[in-house]
Parts: sequence; structure tokens; C-alpha cells
Amino acid sequence: MFDRLLPAIEDNIRSDNGMVPVVFAGLDHIMEKKVPMPEMSKHTTHELFYLRNGKVEFMIDGKKVSVDKGNALIIRPNTPHSAKIITPVADTIVLYFGFSKDRDHTGRSQPSLESFLDFAEGDEEASKEPYLIISGSNKKSISKLMERIVEENSGDLYAKDLMMQILTVELMITLSRALKSEWEESLRVRNGKARELVIIAKEYIDSNYDRGITVANAASYVYLSQGYFTRAFRDEFGISPMSYLMKKRIERACELLENKEIKVSGVAAQAGFSSPQRFNVAFRKQMGITPMEYRKEHSSDYEE
Repeated sequence: MFDRLLPAIEDNIRSDNGMVPVVFAGLDHIMEKKVPMPEMSKHTTHELFYLRNGKVEFMIDGKKVSVDKGNALIIRPNTPHSAKIITPVADTIVLYFGFSKDRDHTGRSQPSLESFLDFAEGDEEASKEPYLIISGSNKKSISKLMERIVEENSGDLYAKDLMMQILTVELMITLSRALKSEWEESLRVRNGKARELVIIAKEYIDSNYDRGITVANAASYVYLSQGYFTRAFRDEFGISPMSYLMKKRIERACELLENKEIKVSGVAAQAGFSSPQRFNVAFRKQMGITPMEYRKEHSSDYEE
């Protein structure tokens, strides 16, 4: 039964011209600043780069592009690019993907990104850029899918090829939704009034507080001065943007502290604090106790 079922499912995944989306390679690794990087490289496939932690500066077709924690970068085929690690280390996932007509992937084809990312309704000039950057609320969905693809590709489970195709289709749809969402939000920013802009900025904080962003970053995201943005945010939500940003980070830190497998320094980084020292000061100021004291009170295996 399975011998007949799997080819039937696979045929339904194929596009009208017989092409299927394929991930040709996947890497999950730590890049170190002290290790020399290639001066320039290019690939015959699309390259999807996701940064779990750290900061990387790319030079793509002669243009400098910064990628921060939580951002994804798509580089088009045959585009010259190089990478420079800005932080001591950068935790990354990289996928190389495209389309193929046959099961051994020798018949590769690389149509334009727009043909499978449904992003043609954006700015025509922007769509011709040699790269696309994705950030915002979809970043976690993208990273989880990439991790699943890398894990599946490294194993040898039953129906591996079909599962890889399904996961890749899901990744294409998720990327498409992310790009569409960011394009729609850019329209809201360009056409928005003050109240709408601070709401967008609050959504930006909600999606990116763990990336080490500042109030200045949130203000510039909606093209407002920091002073005006701070007043408008307080008027709308009854709290300053700095206090709200700190509140989001402390709430996340409290969740992480209940997992004793994560070190306090790791909690600080995952919650968006620049250092454990700053985290300790901010946590004690808001919660009245230290992170370790909170952990002892709230860990599931803690006994009085």
C-alpha cells in the first residue's frame, strides 16, 4: 500500500511543469570570528541564512548588509557574497534550495524568487535586489522549519525524500507569508498616523525584544523621533516604551528561569539582555529578588 501511496503524494506536490521544491544541503553550525571566512563565494542555488544568535555583516553584490539575531536572509543564485562575523560567535542555520525535476535532483532549475514566494506585488525595484531580508513575527516559524529540515536531511528515516519535499513546501509558504506580511506592514508605516505607528512599534517590540533592540530601534522602525515616539507610546499604552520593553524581557526571563537546564547567563541572552550583569540589576529592580532566588522559588523540583 505504501509503495503506491508515496508516489501519488509526491506527484501532487509537483508543479505544472513537473518541478518540486528541494533543499539540496543544510548546515547547522557555529561561525567564529577568529576563523577566517572565504573572501567571496556564490552558489547555483538559493541560499537561506538564519541567525539564531550574534551578528553577521554580509557584502552582497557590492552592498553591505547587516544581519542581526532572529533575522533570515535569502541570497539569489549566482550572487557573489562574503560574510564577516561581528560578534565573537554566530549561531547559524543555512539551507540551499531550489527546484528539481527528478528524484536524484540532477535536473536542477532555479527560477526567480518571485515565482515561488508570491512577492510580486511588492515594489518592483526591491524585488530585483540580489537578496531579501526577513524579520518580524514569522522568524521563529522559519527557524523551527529550518531546524526540522536539517534534522530530517541528516537522518535516513522512511520516506525521507517525500518528507523533505513537504517540509520544503511548508518553508516556501512560510517565507511567502513572512514577506507579504512585512510588505503590508511597510505600507501601514508609510501611510499611518501617530496612533497606528505606535501600535506597529509595539508589535515590533513584541516580536524582537529578545534581539537586544532599543527604544531608538523601535522609534526608527516607524520613522518617528525617539522623543515623540516615547510620548505617543505612553499616551497610548500608559507605560513608557523602555518600561514596556523591560517588562517583556523580564516576563520571558521568568519563564526561562523555571527551566534549570538553562544557565542564568543563557537566560539573560535569550531574553534580550546585553550582559548577565545588566540582567541581574534589571531583574532585581523589577522583581525585588535576584534571578537565582526566583529560580529557587519557582523551579518544579525545588523543595522547601
